[in-house]
Amino acid sequence: MPELPDITVYIEALHERLAGTRLRRAAIVSPFLLRTAAPSLDELLGLEVLRLERLGKRIAIGFECDLWLVFHLMIAGRLHWLEAPPARPPARAAAVFEFDAGTLALTEAGTQKRASLHLLRGAAALAAHDPGGIDVLEAGLEKFAAALTRENHTLKRALTDPRIFSGIGNAYSDEILYRARLSPVVLTDRLARAEIERLHSAAQMTLREWIARLRADRAGEFPRHVTAFREGMAVHGRYGQPCPECGTAVQRIRYASNETNYCPRCQTGGRLLADRSLSRLLKRDWPRTVDELERRKG
Repeated sequence: MPELPDITVYIEALHERLAGTRLRRAAIVSPFLLRTAAPSLDELLGLEVLRLERLGKRIAIGFECDLWLVFHLMIAGRLHWLEAPPARPPARAAAVFEFDAGTLALTEAGTQKRASLHLLRGAAALAAHDPGGIDVLEAGLEKFAAALTRENHTLKRALTDPRIFSGIGNAYSDEILYRARLSPVVLTDRLARAEIERLHSAAQMTLREWIARLRADRAGEFPRHVTAFREGMAVHGRYGQPCPECGTAVQRIRYASNETNYCPRCQTGGRLLADRSLSRLLKRDWPRTVDELERRKG
């Protein structure tokens, strides 16, 4: 799922292409995409794009008359920019929007069809789609600490809760926790002040670094190959590969459709975190430490 760095770069590219232009045509291809009945899409035709904003992991395009298109790409949704109107909708297109300057297409791979589009009128309706998490890049240490410790959760859950922090998901939470050298399962009420300071710094540094990398990658073009698995990530998506710092094999915890990746030496003091399914299956045979795991492999 595109997260804060990806959404930031998407919005910058959209602003370059859409600001001051007008929507000429719009077509909803997938019946699952549009989640609102009113206002109607026809009301947007001919209106000028005035603003673009990020609401957590959502992209909001603001038009005249205080009308907004709000995209939530979820896991498989992606945006594409076409300089000329296509003769037919692109493969896997869920919606196509033709502006003065070009055509914006939303595609969604797979069969789950979780991406969504809402057409809203007014600031109150737009605000209702903001999950409310704070922007880590703008938050000072005290604001960050207050949000982090307001409820007691594991660090992984706290970082990815959109009501606590804006725009951080599975991928960048792994990278933030690795840089902070903190376990993903430690509880927020157990953190020392120095650990909170380290996490705050790691979050800001990681997000800023990846925004800069993605900006450099697109080099003025519209973002392509938007993915949660980036070359250069330290642990996310690198299960079994060596930690870039200590060389220990990156480990993971899998649950539902998500997974947490971490380095057991750098983050958990050598302890292997219990995988819900695998550790229950192996029970006493589950290795407790990375040293025990490596001895078994040897």
